[in-house]
Amino acid sequence: MRLTLLAAASALAVLSGCASVQPPSQATNHAPAKNIIFFLGDGMGINTLTAARIYAVGEDGDLTLDTLPESAFIKTFSNDAQVTDSAASMSAYMTGVKVNNNVLSMSTDTLAAAPAPDAAGNKLAGRCNSGRPVATLAELAKQRGMSVGVVTTTRVTDATPGAVFAHVCHRAMENDIAASLVPGGAGYNAALGARGLDVLLGGGSAHFTTTAKGGKRSDGRDLLAELAAQGVRSVTNSAQLKAVDTTSSAPLVGLFAAHDLSFDSMRDAAREPGLPEMAAKAIGILANNPKGFFLVVEGGMIDLALHNSNARRALQETVVFDNTLKAAIAQMRTIDPDLTNTLIVATADHDHSLLLNGYSRRTGKTTPSEPGVLGLMRRVDNNEIKLDADGAPFTIIGFGSGEKRVQGSRGAVPHLTSAQVSADDYRQEAVVRTEPGYETHSGTDVYLGAIGAGAGRFGGTIDNTRVFELIKAAAGW
Repeated sequence: MRLTLLAAASALAVLSGCASVQPPSQATNHAPAKNIIFFLGDGMGINTLTAARIYAVGEDGDLTLDTLPESAFIKTFSNDAQVTDSAASMSAYMTGVKVNNNVLSMSTDTLAAAPAPDAAGNKLAGRCNSGRPVATLAELAKQRGMSVGVVTTTRVTDATPGAVFAHVCHRAMENDIAASLVPGGAGYNAALGARGLDVLLGGGSAHFTTTAKGGKRSDGRDLLAELAAQGVRSVTNSAQLKAVDTTSSAPLVGLFAAHDLSFDSMRDAAREPGLPEMAAKAIGILANNPKGFFLVVEGGMIDLALHNSNARRALQETVVFDNTLKAAIAQMRTIDPDLTNTLIVATADHDHSLLLNGYSRRTGKTTPSEPGVLGLMRRVDNNEIKLDADGAPFTIIGFGSGEKRVQGSRGAVPHLTSAQVSADDYRQEAVVRTEPGYETHSGTDVYLGAIGAGAGRFGGTIDNTRVFELIKAAAGW
């Protein structure tokens, strides 16, 4: 009788357009995810993804992220702001808690308090006068005996990676964020266990080094020396990383630049490894743990390029991020062929103001001879360059805000050319003028794709804090 009533209720729901009665989710039938890889494209909004797709494979092509079987849209607002920063958004993913902008993995009532600079302009160790730390996915994984790694193309002490393993009331406290990684040292985050992180790869060595050696630490601590004294392996260039023995379970720290790494198209491959190489090495090491691992991979330079309103660099970095995702899925399939025990999630922390002007003729992918989506707007009917109200050409890609804005009539300045706008460091024009390098984030929802164990839990439009809960559920925590 009960089954008959349930069937009748389901039929009524369909007829009435109501979706309140749902069949059991197939996601609950999967074994818990033993391995979890969280990919984060910093600033990789939907417009940026669309432009990167056209740039790399044309309008009708697919990025790897497009092919993931499960997807959702993510709300990104923070506790105190309609438009989030990376600190608050990544904290929401890692802890399930809404925090104020600039705060890393603390309670909602934590007030952002920036440390004062010393005479040399370096940030001093700060003090949080409100709030408390809240547990991150990395800490929960450590409690279960799993290995944990962080890979980024920015400073490992920047807001996004920092939210994985540190608890501070302001993202500018990068010396404190670095100190939280040194087991047994002052400021260490004991929730990471006696061993600390198992893999840490990226930039930011300045926050581990004293001012006497050109770094930013005025407390006299050499954090890399402290880590080495505890048996942590350290590498500083591509060759050393390549030579690392992945069969060893000894922790590995690789810091390849004093600050952020270079844009991929500009990096010295002998000095700085690319994101795919770093992610592959991290997986190789972390996969040795029979209890599984949690790995965060950030494509952080997407965000920097967008803040510079430099579309070409942003699209290049997005493609590198997507290629890293593709390689990681393939690598995990050699370990876990059907991804029965592996969950891979890829998303962004926030959007930017990049936009695609309409109505452009289809361009196909960008090539050395064709600028593609980076080029000037052309008419659909005759392929002629389209002009604005001032009689001047304009680009397909623009920005809502950015440093480059014509004052007065665009027709009164030299007209843009295809060669000019497709150059590597061209900065697209913006509606609202900002200081150089300060194009702004956007409050638009971002895209999430997922594959593997528990991926079916993701769907619809959800809050960024919900991602934390769904990852925990997929892992059976």
